[in-house]
Amino acid sequence: MESQAIIFIRQKNLLPIIGFSAPTLWRKVKSGEFPKPVKLGKNMTAWKMADINQWISEQT
Repeated sequence: MESQAIIFIRQKNLLPIIGFSAPTLWRKVKSGEFPKPVKLGKNMTAWKMADINQWISEQT
């Protein structure tokens, strides 16, 4: 089986894709309406691109 690389996206690059503000993003994460991010380091949080793509496909 061939492994696939996990691609991550940071908040500043995510916001233009999803079309809402940072406070709205975090409100949706907290309520469970949006995928939770992954902590990649002390000061680095990102989302798995696969989770974002799945969320987008569920919205349409």
